[in-house]
Amino acid sequence: MATNKILLAEDEVVLGTIVKESLESRGFDVIFCTDGDQAKRQYELHKPELLVLDVMMPKKDGFTLVKEIRQQDKRIPIIFLTAKSRIEDVVEGFGYGANDYLKKPFSIEELIVRIEALLKTNTTKNNPKPGLMQIGLYEFNLEKQTLKLGEAQQTLTHREACLLDVLYEHKNTLAERNYILKKLWGNDDFFNARSMDVFITKLRKHLKSDPSLEIVNVHGSGYKLMIHRYE
Repeated sequence: MATNKILLAEDEVVLGTIVKESLESRGFDVIFCTDGDQAKRQYELHKPELLVLDVMMPKKDGFTLVKEIRQQDKRIPIIFLTAKSRIEDVVEGFGYGANDYLKKPFSIEELIVRIEALLKTNTTKNNPKPGLMQIGLYEFNLEKQTLKLGEAQQTLTHREACLLDVLYEHKNTLAERNYILKKLWGNDDFFNARSMDVFITKLRKHLKSDPSLEIVNVHGSGYKLMIHRYE
């Protein structure tokens, strides 16, 4: 059985060593770095299957590192480790393309559960759906994370593209709030729920040029992507 290769970037050496050894004891192959520049070099050298990154690191912070990596790889799962707990910081991290986050202090068991869930989800994504989807007047490319209307093309963030994909899977029906949160964010806690609301607002702006499309908030339950024509 192939060993999953994980890149861990954490400037607290003691914490990083504990996490590295714990993951290795579960069969993961771990590349451990202590700053953002080193993490970028090791990412390019080893091409890991998942990244676990501290937000505050010397030389290059986690947000900057993820922004650079997402320009090369839209799909690799990324988990942020952060001492920050403000919703603005969490949303910012997701905006750069993170898939999940853990607030320090965290349990190793929780980290492992989230790693395994993301690796499983990513394996499913690597058996891709048809590349192009017609959503109203828009042509949506999940693989390239683009939304095209005529000659105008918008590039979505990783999170925006995945969220639109889930809404389209449930088009004209309810996509339950807890289902979306657990599928894309890993759990349905308060910070993730607020983050999802922000991304719904962003998607509405992306889709505003087609009046046939509407993302409806079903209070307390979830969202519906309503397609009133063209389908």
